[in-house]
Amino acid sequence: MSERAHILPALQGSLDRARNESGLCALLVVRLRGMREAQLRYGYAFGDDIMLAARERIASVLRHFDTVYLAGDDSFVVVLPSIRNRTHALLAATRIVGSFDDTPLIHGDRNWHGRAIVGVALCPDHGTAAELLFRRAELAHDEALRVGEPFAIYQPEVTPVEILYGELRDDIAANKLDVVFQPLYDLRRGEIVSVESLARWTTSAFGVVPPSDFVPFAERSDLIVPLTRWSLNASLRHAAALHRGGCPLDVAINLSPRVFAEQGFAEQLLGALEIWGVPPEATIVEITETALLTDMDMSVRVLRRLRDCGVRVAIDDFGTGYASFAYLRHFPATELKIDRSFVDAIVSDRRTEQVVRAMVEVAHRLGLEAVAEGVENEETLRRLVEMDCDIVQGYHIGHPMPAEAFVAERLAAASMV
Repeated sequence: MSERAHILPALQGSLDRARNESGLCALLVVRLRGMREAQLRYGYAFGDDIMLAARERIASVLRHFDTVYLAGDDSFVVVLPSIRNRTHALLAATRIVGSFDDTPLIHGDRNWHGRAIVGVALCPDHGTAAELLFRRAELAHDEALRVGEPFAIYQPEVTPVEILYGELRDDIAANKLDVVFQPLYDLRRGEIVSVESLARWTTSAFGVVPPSDFVPFAERSDLIVPLTRWSLNASLRHAAALHRGGCPLDVAINLSPRVFAEQGFAEQLLGALEIWGVPPEATIVEITETALLTDMDMSVRVLRRLRDCGVRVAIDDFGTGYASFAYLRHFPATELKIDRSFVDAIVSDRRTEQVVRAMVEVAHRLGLEAVAEGVENEETLRRLVEMDCDIVQGYHIGHPMPAEAFVAERLAAASMV
């Protein structure tokens, strides 16, 4: 049971009492950025003391009858009864955020500089049930994270996809996401040679959440690093099963450029390969073309370390960003993945076909393998064969399927040979 479930009855009691008084009431979710990482680094006792100090600080900038609840390792819920309007709730959020801006929280001889992000929901405007208001305040918090603001109020028209920061964070930690493998086909060898590992997330409340929603959300928040770590280990676990079973395939894992800023990330990745027994040469890390522009020096430094140890590097979605040939010349890539928006149009548009042909030639001149994404039919495949493309991927080759089922199918086929 989560901390949220423990405090819901108390929250409901506070809301019911507030509704009997004049005016509106508000529920605020307050989350301290970096608190969980501080607890892991300095210990849970440090985290507990800092959270108690943070609670006192929040209470010190509110009214004496406002209530502050501890809601998790890095979060609080605040109930504000008898407010006149939404502006008063936002003023309270401003005071909470401001209380952490300049003065650090102190534990022993160690200072901790916290940053608060606040989501606001109003009762009865946004609901009267504690759980519903809690969820909507979390949605407002997530919207504040998305747009880079310190606080936000719930607006249903702005947050149509209910991705909850806390729910995604908890599901990553509890290993509740799934891995699917999509095969890649070598046109010269005439066989499947690798798989791309992709994350999938299904929630109990809303069902399947598209990766196009939760991955960018994780990118905007501090969840992309734990999501990447989870994806790395989950992918390698299934890849290791293929290697042990005698039918090894290379595995491609998507990385966010944000993980490159993590201290020792290359060593963590190499350590994971050693733990799972997957050779570096059988591992491909994929980064989008925009990563070349995010922090070129950092990206090159980390990826060159991986390349020196045998890990391959693919530039994903090539053609959709603004990378120059100068970047490609210095970037330690081994593969160039041509974006599906180009590949899909080569049959219907002559100019696009020539652009893709040029991309394949550029890849080969740079000593890279050319990989075409989004191959959906036989005619597209035939054109790519004519262009001397190396590897193809798409629904015509194979749909993504649960990694466990993919591994079982490959091992069963191998045992029959």
